[in-house]
Amino acid sequence: MDVKKIYMDANALLEGHFKLSSGNHSQFYLQSAKVLEDPKNAKLLAEALAEQINASGLQVDTVCAPALGGLIAGFALAAALDKRSIFAERVEGKMSVRRGFEVSKGERVIICEDIITTGGSAMEAAAAIEALGGEVVGFAALANRGFCHRSKSSVTRQPNCKLPAEKPFFALEDFTFEIYTPETCPLCKEGKSEAIKPGSRGN
Repeated sequence: MDVKKIYMDANALLEGHFKLSSGNHSQFYLQSAKVLEDPKNAKLLAEALAEQINASGLQVDTVCAPALGGLIAGFALAAALDKRSIFAERVEGKMSVRRGFEVSKGERVIICEDIITTGGSAMEAAAAIEALGGEVVGFAALANRGFCHRSKSSVTRQPNCKLPAEKPFFALEDFTFEIYTPETCPLCKEGKSEAIKPGSRGN
């Protein structure tokens, strides 16, 4: 499967001057919402991700997605795995499981995002699940920004990866774009553009 082509065909691999959720800047941006607005794409990608997870032998009871970005990917993955789908959301800055969702003690949960950069949001959702007695058994995403090591990838784990090294991380593709602090961003130094933030958080 050519995941990069799927993103490009959906106009979801953007080039310009972008401000990321971390506050850093990049010339490229992945807008997974543009890919997932087509249910056929969501189903295709989720089934490929589910195939990886099933092939690994990992036992999963439930898929939990951090809102908002992971909702569609998480639901599609749950459908492909034929498992329950829930989500965690930020309440006063803290990720929480609400809306009547219950997590049983020892329930095996995989955290699913659309894109994992360092894994910060995924780890917040994992903490919310564990606080309810659930067991987070792994992590999944459609795309990996290249800071964390995913199953079947040669990309090495970077120091800023927040996912636990002892738990599996499944994703369909690595997108390793250069990222700059605002002070070192060459696009800012050129002075021809201002960084924009097209994502779901902080807009």
